[in-house]
Amino acid sequence: MKNILFLVALFVSVTTISFAQTAPVAQPTQKVSGPVMKFESEVVDYGVIAHNSEPVRVFKFTNTGTEPLIISNARGSCGCTVPTYPTTPIMPGEKAEIKVRYDTAREGKFTKFVTLTTNEAQPERRLTIQGEVKPKPTQESLPAKTNLFNNNGTN
Repeated sequence: MKNILFLVALFVSVTTISFAQTAPVAQPTQKVSGPVMKFESEVVDYGVIAHNSEPVRVFKFTNTGTEPLIISNARGSCGCTVPTYPTTPIMPGEKAEIKVRYDTAREGKFTKFVTLTTNEAQPERRLTIQGEVKPKPTQESLPAKTNLFNNNGTN
């Protein structure tokens, strides 16, 4: 009886261990056909910047798809956000960038969007810029003009 109990316990242990050791079956990765934009980041944070500081930031991306990527339009959410984009097709595996110019003369916090129209399966994509522009520095007033030298010839 002890031998049977020992054999059953041994069988259960070996079975449990062998199932625990099997690696999960990896699902094959399917390459999506068509163009695919893969951005390093879809949000660019300007941070807190000085009034009238450098206005251009860059979104970098790669076409990870199987066909050329064509960007047919890029528009900012307002006149203060102006995107520049490649007008030639971006081949599979090729890297490119979208430049965005924000009007840094506008003071305060901002969150703006750039909407891209492409030939991807989902034809519109939205990128975000955000940050804060410090107020314009005020000029310190000079002291009132004083008569340090008496111009009438007397000292």
